[in-house]
Amino acid sequence: MARKILIVEDEAPIREMLAFVMEQHGYQPVEAGDYDKALDAVVEPYPDMVLLDWMLPGGSGIQLAKTLKSQDHTRHIPIIMLTARSEEEDKVKGLEVGADDYITKPFSPKELMARMRAVFRRVSPTSLDEPLEIEGLKLDPVSHRVSANDGAIDMGPTEFRLLHFFMTHQDRVYSREQLLDHVWGTNVFVEDRTVDVHIRRLRKAIEGAGHDRLVQTVRGVGYRFSAR
Repeated sequence: MARKILIVEDEAPIREMLAFVMEQHGYQPVEAGDYDKALDAVVEPYPDMVLLDWMLPGGSGIQLAKTLKSQDHTRHIPIIMLTARSEEEDKVKGLEVGADDYITKPFSPKELMARMRAVFRRVSPTSLDEPLEIEGLKLDPVSHRVSANDGAIDMGPTEFRLLHFFMTHQDRVYSREQLLDHVWGTNVFVEDRTVDVHIRRLRKAIEGAGHDRLVQTVRGVGYRFSAR
C-alpha cells in the first residue's frame, strides 16, 4: 500500500500542489485545511507522515504537533513543519515540540521529497517495505509472504500484521492493550483476550521450524518477541 501523507495547509493552492506532488511520487495524500480537520484526519490507518503548516485556522501547527506527540497511538508519526518562518528561534521551537524536520517556504518539490526520504530513513531505519529475517524466519511486507528455512508458512492477515509488528519491534514487552492499539488500531473495538487468541494462532503457524519460542509471554505484563 502507498504511504499515507497528511497535508495540513490552509492555503488551498499550496495544499493542492503538495497533494499533486505526493501522488506523482506514489504517496496517498490526505488534505486538511484547518486544525480541526487535521485532527479528524488522524484516524486508523494512521498517516505515515504529516506535512504541517505553522499557521492554521482554529489552532497552530505547534499545538497540533504537541497533541500528536503526546498520544501513544500517534507519537510515532513523523512530522515535517512547512512554514514561511525562517528565524532560528522558530525552527528550534518546532523541533522541540516533536517535529522531525523543518522546511522553509518557498521550497521546491525536489527538496521536499529529499527531506521526506531522509526523515523516513531516520525514524524507520528498517523500511516498512523491507523484507525481514530473524533466525531463518522471513517476512516480506510487499509480497505478503512468510517463510521459515525456505518453506512457505500460511497465516491469516491479523497474524501477519502481528508478526510484522513484532519483527520490527524486537526485545520490548508490549501489553495486550498496546498490541491492540498498534496492530488492530484504536478505532476497532476488540477485547484484550483477542490478542491471546491471535498469539496462539501465530505461534502455531511458526512452530514447525521452532520459531514459536520467539514469541514470549511475560507473565503479568504481556508479550515480547526476542531471539534471546
